[in-house]
Amino acid sequence: QAMRGYGNPQATFAIESTIDMLAEAAGIAPIEFRRINANQPDDVSTQGLRITTCGLTECMDTVKDRIEWHRPKARGEGVGCASLIHVGGGARVYKSDGCGTIIKMDDYGRIDLFTGATDMGQGSETVIAQIVAEELGVNVDDIHVIHSDTDICPWDVGAHASRTTFVAGNAARGAARKIKARILELGAKELNAPIEKLVLHRRHIQHLDEPETKLEIGKLLRKAHFNHGGQMLMAEYFYDPANENMGKDFRGNMSMTYTFGTHGVRVQVDEETGKVRILNYVAAHDVGRAINPMLLEGQVYGGVMMGVGYALSEQVILEKGEIMNPNFRDYKILTAKDVIPIEAPVLETHDPDGPFGAKGIGEPGCVPTAPAIANAIYDAVGVRITDLPITPERVLAAIREKKGLDLCGRKRGADPGEACV
Repeated sequence: QAMRGYGNPQATFAIESTIDMLAEAAGIAPIEFRRINANQPDDVSTQGLRITTCGLTECMDTVKDRIEWHRPKARGEGVGCASLIHVGGGARVYKSDGCGTIIKMDDYGRIDLFTGATDMGQGSETVIAQIVAEELGVNVDDIHVIHSDTDICPWDVGAHASRTTFVAGNAARGAARKIKARILELGAKELNAPIEKLVLHRRHIQHLDEPETKLEIGKLLRKAHFNHGGQMLMAEYFYDPANENMGKDFRGNMSMTYTFGTHGVRVQVDEETGKVRILNYVAAHDVGRAINPMLLEGQVYGGVMMGVGYALSEQVILEKGEIMNPNFRDYKILTAKDVIPIEAPVLETHDPDGPFGAKGIGEPGCVPTAPAIANAIYDAVGVRITDLPITPERVLAAIREKKGLDLCGRKRGADPGEACV
């Protein structure tokens, strides 16, 4: 079943492993080779992807610094890196890539927000509430987000492609702007002030030049409701980004913007057992703008740990079409006890199309993890692993093959003596 990354981790493993091989052949350091070939703002790729904001080079610099790339290494220690590009502004894989929002504001300034987006634990409910709270000058706890109920919520194409903050966030902000315009219109009459001089701040409507000229939003709405023939504040907005379906040639600008990042890792490889230990991991991403830094950091931690499992331990074993390890005990999924040291530096580029400048970040955390680890292993012990997962058995076999040893650790061609077990 397709999940986090939808094929990008697999493609990136091949591409970013090859990038390191090309860098070695050219005699150029891996990060510098990537810098030479890095995307830049306003690029248009050969596939037709139109790059807007792009902090890829800055991500590389951050990783190089945080991972201490040139620090002396002990025996069996290595560093590696890998970069990523992922959709960050929706992804038009269906005819619509849109999401709807409905907002109802009561006479006390509290909000019921109906969104088509689905919160599966990734925190979209909180982020959407924050976006609306920022637009309307109210508190996050003034907003009640209703989602995942198709009887009452508007349409959304689905929770995929790291699109929810960008697409659902823009939909929520569009509806909030309609409500804001109504509040400012009512406030201009009540405060006898021009609309352009009014702002919404801390649950009040306030004059920019005369801070004492203000009125609590709830009080304003009650006045409008009871003194002016009844006023109800409701608004709807449907946001469908101006991205493109790819054609049969797989060309087209499928996302409004793209998320970039570079991961760096320092590993220790035991040459006697093939076991790989991760000493430090740095995952730097261009996120546009961090709406909720804590949730964002958590997304990166979760993505990196999924990527580490993909790289080192998780494997579906098939025999004649039957899955032979159908549970998490034998599938070797990582747990909280396996968490590695992770740093998640955030680089903000303030994308003009995102809500308050944000890009999607749900999937990128696991996209370049496997090649970063594979490249670090090569740097540590000089063996290139091209099959995942990179188990101790595979690493040890590659080390012994490089040294001209058989699977038992004996020189090839020597008298085998007793058979090894």
